[in-house]
Amino acid sequence: MEETSTPNAPSRRDLLRWGTALGSAAFLAGCGLQVAPTPGPLNSQAVAPPGVAGTAAWKAQPPTEAITVLGTRPTRIIVHHTASANVSDLSQAQAYALARSIQQSHFARGWIDSGQQFTISRGGYVVEGRHRSLEAAQGGTRHVRGAHCDGFNDVSVGIENEGTYMTVSPPGGQYAALVTLCAWLCQQYGIPATELYGHRDFNDTDCPGDVLYAKLPQLRQDVAARLGVSVRVWPTTRSGQSGERVRSAQRLLAAQGQTLGADGSYGPGTVSAVRAFQGAVGLTADGVIGSATWERLIRTVRQGDSGAAVQAAQGQLAARGYAVGVDGVFGPGTEAAVRSFQTSRALSADGVVGPNTWLALES
Repeated sequence: MEETSTPNAPSRRDLLRWGTALGSAAFLAGCGLQVAPTPGPLNSQAVAPPGVAGTAAWKAQPPTEAITVLGTRPTRIIVHHTASANVSDLSQAQAYALARSIQQSHFARGWIDSGQQFTISRGGYVVEGRHRSLEAAQGGTRHVRGAHCDGFNDVSVGIENEGTYMTVSPPGGQYAALVTLCAWLCQQYGIPATELYGHRDFNDTDCPGDVLYAKLPQLRQDVAARLGVSVRVWPTTRSGQSGERVRSAQRLLAAQGQTLGADGSYGPGTVSAVRAFQGAVGLTADGVIGSATWERLIRTVRQGDSGAAVQAAQGQLAARGYAVGVDGVFGPGTEAAVRSFQTSRALSADGVVGPNTWLALES
């Protein structure tokens, strides 16, 4: 089984079911004042609850201690793989046997129960992991503290996927069940469809495997489609990464008032700056730049603007071969490069670096 970690209890905020919709960070024309996105629902069509086998169905043993039920909602979903064999047995009996095996493994580590809230077998059967997780999700206002991701157990729902997905993809039925379960959890808890992550985004692990991790952008899109919403899916940027995207993020953080250099290396200083920015704008301060953070971090820039945000755009353009200086001054040359880039990506060639152009630059 995958190595997981003991639970931690960081501070958290209560994400409202009808929260701020993901969208562009708008600015007042001509004066550079940021306007909050228009509030709206996080889904436009109801998602039917998936069939989930509760702990009684697979004959779970009782937890060794009382389950902690938090009076706040989780803010993201974390996807795992069990790192177990890719069995050919796709039966319900195998799903139940897997759930019992995981629970015994986690008892052996001294945990009070299964660490994750839900598990999906290779046959596409969904089972409850930790006791009371299904009850909490059905209510939509409370969350069972798990033990699946060190430091983030109070703010995340953990979903284990049976198998090892370093070099192969999950079976179609398993992936379809993952989409359905994630969409339902997003609906119940008001989690944006973009806030789906892999275990490796937060802890030092290969989980959920290279192939399944690479499918997460598609998972976010598929969940959004199930919810009936359109979202921009940004690349997850995190500690240990390096390159122009990291440098761009550092410059955008500087434009938002954070103090850090733009060296293109996502080290402890960048993590601290990201956390400070996230806390300031009301996001969970996890130090990872996911879609929700990108949407708040970007700033629309156009001809006549100057500063670190302009440098971020120029740096991305230069990295793609456009002849622009990274001087932080948005002049005619930068505008021409932006128009050319927008045309190459089938975007409206207006010469303004807005949300959709930023997404294309950062992807």
